[in-house]
Amino acid sequence: MKIVVTKDYESLSEIAAAMVLEKMMLPQRVNLSLTAGVTPLGMYKILIERRKALRMDQSNIHYYNFDEVPLPKAESNFTMGDLNQAFYNHTDIDRANIHPLPVDGIQDYERELMMNGGIDLMVLGVGADGHFCANMPGFTSFDKGIFEIPIAPGHKLYEQLLTLTPELPGEKIVTFGPRAVLKSKQLVVFASGAGKAEIMQKVISGPITEDIPASILRTHPNVTFILDEAAAALIDDVNII
Repeated sequence: MKIVVTKDYESLSEIAAAMVLEKMMLPQRVNLSLTAGVTPLGMYKILIERRKALRMDQSNIHYYNFDEVPLPKAESNFTMGDLNQAFYNHTDIDRANIHPLPVDGIQDYERELMMNGGIDLMVLGVGADGHFCANMPGFTSFDKGIFEIPIAPGHKLYEQLLTLTPELPGEKIVTFGPRAVLKSKQLVVFASGAGKAEIMQKVISGPITEDIPASILRTHPNVTFILDEAAAALIDDVNII
């Protein structure tokens, strides 16, 4: 486990973007899995600018989404729509190289991914409750691969989704579980802001427990946590760069 603590969000975004670009520039096929949400927006801005400036050949880079919520009446499902808006729609990525996580047929998706070499780099955020992907406290276990969580009106996760999208969600969430995430060759986990300080202290220094799902990520043999100074405020013995 490696912990990188930066002075601010801008530095965090620069380091995360550099790690993704390093993978993008490899000469062979590269399978990336990138996160939606607020924290990666700075990273995506840098990636969009650098890709244009470098005029990179992107034909060998493939993108695999690691969670999804169906939105039956929307143009795109939840995660795919977020990633389109933040990154995909602002690049020259061949859409055939983007592999949305299907809401049905997840076993075929996992089999195809493994046949193509698995995930080379997965970039993850951590929620204030300790979730990653859609591995929410109380709804996952560490032995899960890619799995479904049934939801319906009145269900806790369904009601949370209503605060994030004006569209009505479908009947389930599909996500990479801990076992599927830990198969990735490399993980980058980032968090920013004082609001993440308490949970990141638990993730990095507390017990490994399903009550804090992201705590399992520190068992990966090649994981880097990138935190800004505010998010790392409660973690002992870290150096700020």
